[in-house]
Amino acid sequence: MKILKRKKIATVMLASLLTISLTACGAGDSSTGSSSGGDNKAKVTLELAISKSSQDSAFIQQDILDEFEKQTNVRVNLQLIPAEQTTTVLQTKLAVDETPDIIQYNLASAVTDLNLERNFEILDDEPWASRIVNKDVLSAGGHIYSFHVSQDTGMQGVVYNKQIFEELGITIPTTYEQFLAVCEKIKASGITPVFMPYKDAWAANIWPAAAFADFVTKNEPTFFDDLNSNKKKWSDIPEFKTFLEQQYEVYTKGYTNTDVLSDSYDMAVGKFLNKEVAMMFMGDWLIEGVAEQDPSMELGVFPIPSTEDASLGASPLGGQLFIPKKSKHLEEAKQFLDFIASKDVAQQIVDSKGYVSNFNDVTTPELPAYKQDIVDNYITPKKTVLTTDAYMLVDRSELYRLLQDQFAGGLTPEEVLKSWDEKFSQLMQDKGVAGF
Repeated sequence: MKILKRKKIATVMLASLLTISLTACGAGDSSTGSSSGGDNKAKVTLELAISKSSQDSAFIQQDILDEFEKQTNVRVNLQLIPAEQTTTVLQTKLAVDETPDIIQYNLASAVTDLNLERNFEILDDEPWASRIVNKDVLSAGGHIYSFHVSQDTGMQGVVYNKQIFEELGITIPTTYEQFLAVCEKIKASGITPVFMPYKDAWAANIWPAAAFADFVTKNEPTFFDDLNSNKKKWSDIPEFKTFLEQQYEVYTKGYTNTDVLSDSYDMAVGKFLNKEVAMMFMGDWLIEGVAEQDPSMELGVFPIPSTEDASLGASPLGGQLFIPKKSKHLEEAKQFLDFIASKDVAQQIVDSKGYVSNFNDVTTPELPAYKQDIVDNYITPKKTVLTTDAYMLVDRSELYRLLQDQFAGGLTPEEVLKSWDEKFSQLMQDKGVAGF
């Protein structure tokens, strides 16, 4: 609790410290269309496109946007895109003359969804790049394409309310059978065991993305290499069918919200705050979102219990900022990154969010309790596994839709996998991958 209180204090202090940062980020450089007083040139407005599911992003705190505008005469306008439409909308914007100046997206997905190398600026030579500790989490093809102050990866599993578990005398389940028993006990208490927001198709992939990866890492370590060279198919692994059946069974047994295809991710924080639900298959970013609203609420995350003693899923670092090559205000967009990367601003963001710093002159704070638990119970003992997203070379949107179709009652798990085999093969062929 003390850590979360300190995070709120750090946020309050942010505005005063932002002013100091401008010396570091060169706000007085008139070549970027700004001046120290902000009166010499007409105001520039940067368009920053971001999914509605990322409205708690560190980079769009109003204090930051206001101070940046005050000091540079550059305004940042947010283009909030419905989560389920984010990829399609951004693909369209990049293809026509409506390109945002800055985009927040996931690097691993940007490689496949948004044609990273063709559409985005290489950021190797930006002033902040030399201070980066872990360039790999921001890089693709040997170049830095994205920006973030953190080197954290998102941990994916079952987010749960620790207080509900304690009140009901529940321990963390380590098998699927134990998990069902936990769900039954929670349901009997009058609380919905699991919230499934599958109107947002990507959310239906949290369970399989971790379960598939955990299984093949332990039993079929060459699977993804074989898959990406067309030597194996998704439907070749019988256990994948079992894992899809498991997630669906949690729904059919009545352990979830009724309207799984109508409820969306942006409802999740409220559901946890109101203690309407006890668990959700999601990343630890949800815990952060809840903590910002109610620091007293104690949430944690444990591995998807698809097999006994499964590892916790680790997704690629998400929520990075990218600058499109077609940005109408390229220099101002880069100036915004310089501003956020300045030592004082980056330090306050890292402190307020509990991030593991990715700058050599910005200190990692004492971590929030949930994150320290992850470090102690999963990262240090090496009980994490990269989710399937880390190995995918093509857009996964069609897989997400197929998973939705399963919950609509239109497809069996076998049909989901076989349909995805066909689509995956076509996408790999269209991409020109050898062997397809």
